[in-house]
Amino acid sequence: MLDKVIFYFFAGIAVGSAALMVTRRNAVHSAIFLIATLLATAGIFLQLRAEFIFIVQIILYVGGIMVLFIFVIMLVNLDVALLQIKFARQKWVALVVTLALTAQVGLLFWTTGKMPGQGFPILTAAPVNRLPPNAEAVAKSLFSSYLLPFEIASVLLLVAMIGAVVMAKKRT
Repeated sequence: MLDKVIFYFFAGIAVGSAALMVTRRNAVHSAIFLIATLLATAGIFLQLRAEFIFIVQIILYVGGIMVLFIFVIMLVNLDVALLQIKFARQKWVALVVTLALTAQVGLLFWTTGKMPGQGFPILTAAPVNRLPPNAEAVAKSLFSSYLLPFEIASVLLLVAMIGAVVMAKKRT
């Protein structure tokens, strides 16, 4: 019972902040709501006992990529008037796409009910004592057989970070 409450809590935060992220006009507010969505998704991963994905979600996405998004938003000059004129005619396109997606989801529900012996699968969770140790298995494979590709990727990310700082630096 508590698992369902925790899941619906994080799912509600994720869906609500994702909807607010899309509907906000201020780019910084949208980025903050995206951070809330990613944190709620990380909470769902933790509840599923996927500790490694939880940590990667927090460190990589919330910590790294969202900081990059905030810096890009702050560095780029966003002229709101030009953006409002540019996107003013796209309300009708958004309405058509929304209706098409709603029709597809309705067709999915209608056809799964009509097929004999098929429908939405109801999966049961594995008992906790039968689950493999997630983070330990990933760490053993990452630091034994995949050590060289891991180090190469870390050096490439460091070079890309230094290159981004050099490119963003204003020349005087």
